[in-house]
Amino acid sequence: MARIEEVEETHVTPGPAKTTKRKETPPVIKYYLAAFNALSALGWSYVLVVTAIHLFQLDSPKHSPLPFLVPLAKSVPFVPRALTKYPNLRDVEAVIPGVLVPVLRRATTTYARVGYQTALVQSLAIMEVVHSLLGFVRSPLFTTATQVWSRYMLVWGVANVFPSSQTSPFYASMVLSWSITEVIRYSHYTLNLLDGESYLLLWLRYTTFYLLYPTGAGSEAFVMLASLPKSYSAYAVYDWARALFFVFWWPGLAFLMLHMQKQRSKALGGGKKRSGVKSKTS
Repeated sequence: MARIEEVEETHVTPGPAKTTKRKETPPVIKYYLAAFNALSALGWSYVLVVTAIHLFQLDSPKHSPLPFLVPLAKSVPFVPRALTKYPNLRDVEAVIPGVLVPVLRRATTTYARVGYQTALVQSLAIMEVVHSLLGFVRSPLFTTATQVWSRYMLVWGVANVFPSSQTSPFYASMVLSWSITEVIRYSHYTLNLLDGESYLLLWLRYTTFYLLYPTGAGSEAFVMLASLPKSYSAYAVYDWARALFFVFWWPGLAFLMLHMQKQRSKALGGGKKRSGVKSKTS
């Protein structure tokens, strides 16, 4: 699921010159973390660009600058395999604008284009667990490990294993939500570690979650749902586990949204002046 964001505040005790601050990160660790976050931002930027190119057919030899705005749905080759796995895809196509039909169809082949790259970039996040374990960052170890594990399960234990998840249109929306979120998050962390400030990145970090967390976590749940057998009688232990994950994913999303709303108030101050506020960095 999405990352739980924490905000660090500098606490000032009433009275002259009494300021409580956390111990400064050693320069070597600080610049290492900055390099790690910058590399992660670049990796997710690559995933985002490749996914957008694929979905909007920008890699077509005869593409126009904005092909998804051109109502030529019938000119895009159909994907028979996707209809086999998703018999209701035609029903969806019947109710969406014609200009979006090519995007929906190409969404069913997104895994074939960027699935392996997404798994590799996501795998780099294991270092966030290492950073927490070594005390390089203040993120709780259990929380960090749980969040990284959930992503690992999705890319290696679900999408990499079940063809029905690979051809789910929700795989595309999941990757788009992940990549946009992570580009913003890692860029924000990198700048913080280099003692820079960008109110735009700060605002994006604590505002885009209103859209990207529901689309990301919701897509994750439906990617898991797509991996389940059609009949309960065919369920194995791992199938039942994924079914339970699907059920509990939604209250988990509600918790994350409430948490991020609180963090947004701390980070942005509801329009009040911000002083000594920084995000925890990976």
